[in-house]
Amino acid sequence: MIFKGFGTKCVHAGEGNDPHRAHTMPIYRTSTFTFENAEHAVRSFSGSPGYIYIRSPPYTPTHSAFIEKICSLESGQAGLTFSSGLAAETALALSQLRKGDHLLCGNVIYGGTYALFSSILPKFGVEVSFIDMTNSKVLRSELRNNTKMVFLESPMNPTMAICDIQEICTIAKEAGAVSAVDNTFASPYFQRPLELGADFVVESCTKYIGGHSDLLGGVVVGSNSLIKSMRRTTIETGGAMGPDEAWLCLRGLKTLHLRMERHAFNAQKLAEFLEGHSEVKRVIYPGLESHPQHDSAKRQMAGYSGMLAFELKGGIEECMKLMNAVQLCTLAVSLGSTDTLIEHPATMTHAVMPSEFRQKVGISDSLLRISVGIEDVEDIISDLDQALEKV
Repeated sequence: MIFKGFGTKCVHAGEGNDPHRAHTMPIYRTSTFTFENAEHAVRSFSGSPGYIYIRSPPYTPTHSAFIEKICSLESGQAGLTFSSGLAAETALALSQLRKGDHLLCGNVIYGGTYALFSSILPKFGVEVSFIDMTNSKVLRSELRNNTKMVFLESPMNPTMAICDIQEICTIAKEAGAVSAVDNTFASPYFQRPLELGADFVVESCTKYIGGHSDLLGGVVVGSNSLIKSMRRTTIETGGAMGPDEAWLCLRGLKTLHLRMERHAFNAQKLAEFLEGHSEVKRVIYPGLESHPQHDSAKRQMAGYSGMLAFELKGGIEECMKLMNAVQLCTLAVSLGSTDTLIEHPATMTHAVMPSEFRQKVGISDSLLRISVGIEDVEDIISDLDQALEKV
């Protein structure tokens, strides 16, 4: 049966395939699978479909169910799972790039991705440029004959800037480069980059897909041919997702549509409150008309998700006072959890970036990032209100 509604896909896609008719897909906690006979083993290692070993796609039936569900939600044909979002990005980069190739990446990016692209890839002869992806003229001017991949986040982490995904992917395709979009901040509920022309979509399953801060994982989704091009690298780099994590992703996705609605509702209300507070210099949330790319966000997103950033009128000292004063909000990195998380990018998630680079791209010392949870929004606002009084 073809499921049309997103919520129905969240609940039912990938389910009901267990041979023992288990209502909930079991965790296939096994590292290897047996063969019927020697001939079956030979066929399996020659490319016949089937389960062989947990490091090799399709991994286990638990993984297969998760991949079917996430592909349904992302509008993709195939996918690969990984032990983390960074493992997913590593396999993607190593499978698509060679010595002498050029990677164009947004200059506002998760700190771990920045470290991977700026420190690791150049050791293998890959040239990397970090550019302003919100400006298509800059993108066109930075393209080279050897540019083979364009990588971006939208919304960007942590400044919440918005890229025009469709325009960027069109430009990349015209230049003969593949495009990859990290969709972690939006989730497939609010944004589907593959429908906007992206070749690959990357998600950190640790965040909204899992949704409960109890797993580490990553996934890459795309066309059959492009995912196939990643298969050998995925197997040989060994960053496979475990079966327990695959099951937790399955569980998390069943309520993704419900959680994302509440995350976004709460974030909008909190952003509006912060925008009117005397201690706040500015609020950056795509759902606010004051956001510089608000119109772009409206075009390509069905909602604005649960991530926001804001700058205090003070600096690091004031940020520390606020973070030490919150009582409901949790002082922690990561995002997408049911509870509200607050962090200071300059000294935490993006500390790996040189200070001058951070300042240049808008990650100031006074910037705070909030992953707005699904609590009652009045309690979240009350907590930030009392904490701001102590700044």
